[in-house]
Amino acid sequence: MIATPTDIIKLREIGLIVAKTLDFMSKSVRPGMTTLALDQRGEDYLNSLGGRSAPRLMYQFPGATCICVNHETAHGIPGPRVIRDGDLINIDVSAEKDGYYSDAGASMCIGEPSKQLSRLLDVGRLALENAIKIVRPGANLNLIGKAIEDTATRAGYTVIRNLGSHGIGNRLHEEPQFIAGYYDSADRRVLQENVVITIEPFISTGGVKARESGDGWTLSTKPHQKTVQFEHTMVVTADGPLLMTQLE
Repeated sequence: MIATPTDIIKLREIGLIVAKTLDFMSKSVRPGMTTLALDQRGEDYLNSLGGRSAPRLMYQFPGATCICVNHETAHGIPGPRVIRDGDLINIDVSAEKDGYYSDAGASMCIGEPSKQLSRLLDVGRLALENAIKIVRPGANLNLIGKAIEDTATRAGYTVIRNLGSHGIGNRLHEEPQFIAGYYDSADRRVLQENVVITIEPFISTGGVKARESGDGWTLSTKPHQKTVQFEHTMVVTADGPLLMTQLE
């Protein structure tokens, strides 16, 4: 939770570092590159800006960033896998500086996407936009999930129900814990002013649960199912959400 003007300055600083690193990695990826090479480029750039990898710092994650390919959904470990033309990839960057954390992610197609994949990406972006519109003090937290689910359902897609958004700030994950990407009528929580949260919809062509794939980290759906994720970190204010991970 934000307590001082310095908190906003520091959160914006690390948020911009995260946004720049995500943008750099998105523009750097090429067919023939391994996910490890992409991760290493991202880490070098992140470090040059003064940031540190949050998943490595907090959880000893075996990479600086999370990179998923095709039906991989979250927490993908960078490694020897070669990225190929037509692959769907997701890059999730979370980082720390001076005790403040921020988190952002984006999915993209390598090369020219098919009409089906292009539409899925568009709906993923729209789900994030619609959910951000909910953010204000006093709003029911479960309306974030409703906005995401409604956007997905109208387009004929599903949401991954065991992955969600979360609080962030002085740790990578803090209160409010697990903000569902679907409407949970039992969730009575209300958004408080000055709370810092992420919103990250996981929109899928049929998947509803991501399962651990055997390496202890990577979560995946069935091979024929594709999932996209887009994410921002924001502060809840009376004037609406302040996006910390938006490029200037």
